[in-house]
Amino acid sequence: MKIKASLTLRNAVATATVFLLCLSLIYIISLHNRTMTFSHDLKGEAITKAHLFLNGQVDAETMQSIYLNNKAFIDEVEVAVYTTDFKMLYHDAIDNDIIKEDSAMINRIIAENEIDLKAGKYQGIGLVYRFNGKDYVVTAAAYDGYGHKNLHELLLTLVALFIIGLSLLVVVGYLLARSALKPVKSIADTAARITEAHLDSRLPVRKENDELDELSTTFNALLERLESSFAAQKSFVSNVSHEIKTPLAAIIAELDLALRKERSPEQYKSAITNALNDARGITSLTEGLLNLARADYRPDKIKLEDIRLDELLLDISDTILRGHPDYHIELVFALEDEDDDRVVTVNGNRYLLSVALTNLIDNNCKYSDNHTSLVRISNSKDNVIIRLSDTGKGMTESECERIFALFYRGENSKDIKGYGIGMTLSLKIIHHFNGTLRVLSHPGEGTTFIVEIPHI
Repeated sequence: MKIKASLTLRNAVATATVFLLCLSLIYIISLHNRTMTFSHDLKGEAITKAHLFLNGQVDAETMQSIYLNNKAFIDEVEVAVYTTDFKMLYHDAIDNDIIKEDSAMINRIIAENEIDLKAGKYQGIGLVYRFNGKDYVVTAAAYDGYGHKNLHELLLTLVALFIIGLSLLVVVGYLLARSALKPVKSIADTAARITEAHLDSRLPVRKENDELDELSTTFNALLERLESSFAAQKSFVSNVSHEIKTPLAAIIAELDLALRKERSPEQYKSAITNALNDARGITSLTEGLLNLARADYRPDKIKLEDIRLDELLLDISDTILRGHPDYHIELVFALEDEDDDRVVTVNGNRYLLSVALTNLIDNNCKYSDNHTSLVRISNSKDNVIIRLSDTGKGMTESECERIFALFYRGENSKDIKGYGIGMTLSLKIIHHFNGTLRVLSHPGEGTTFIVEIPHI
């Protein structure tokens, strides 16, 4: 069932239930009022006839004759008068006797002073009437034809009102539901037109500050992220294809050239060496891309542990120097409280932090004339601060803004091997652990990377 039909049905059922309860209450109150009003009329008629009879103003035969004559045209009240010892003094129609009084009834009336009676469709009343210092028991009964007729007409009117009102409620509810859900249809139609080729489309926002605007805004934010992700993915695939294609083409060309004619062992060795270097370049590129993928893992999927960054930097320095004996790494520890392990301990992943800091130190060494990286570790109130500086050619402001873009390489990197992955990877990893990575550089003054990570 569609929401429009469901809302119409639910609203109709809810409103109809309330409407029915209100109409039922009206009928019940009217029924009670009719009973009370007729009971009051019976009491008045009973007292009047009893007073006329006991006072001797009208004899019994005349009163009975009036009763019988009126009964043929109207619902005349049947009255009976008894002594307290159950002796009948007067009865409008003893042969008919609607109430059918007995001694138990008389005693009950005397005990309660006034009671309501019921005999089939007839309503009655019994009461104690005091006349000239003596108590008498008077009963009266009649059928309230006029009251029941009005009550029946009221019931028919209420049923008609319920049917007409329910019909109007269904129609109005449907129109209101259709009007309320019209923006949803507009949103659905727009969303249906959004494909991978049209991710720049956005859902309409009516600026009414309601739930539908919140839904549209949320979806639009999702589309923005998807569009950005798709754009990054396309750029990534394009750049990866280009970066891998170049060394592969070099390998193919080198091997193809070596197979064209007989060559000396030295020439074959040279061709194999060149192909091997290009293959190693592809391996390095692949490893960088895998590390980049690892850095994009969900934070809750990365294993965390407490790591001392001073010890980690010492291990990284030893590893880099074993692979590059011509590099020079100077570690300077400028901690405010050297006895407090907490100021250099962070909660992170050892492998990922090693990759990030290795990339930064390696970058210093590669772009420094003397292949030197000056690493200074200090601390503030909340963070461990690592400054990694080189003495290279430096970068322009434009290059500093683009240094962390994937596959970007600056003007001074033409003669240095690399694929433009390391800086992007380092930034992602440091951000994973709530840290920051900034770069300070000016042409001819070298470059400094500043890493800040909250300590425990």
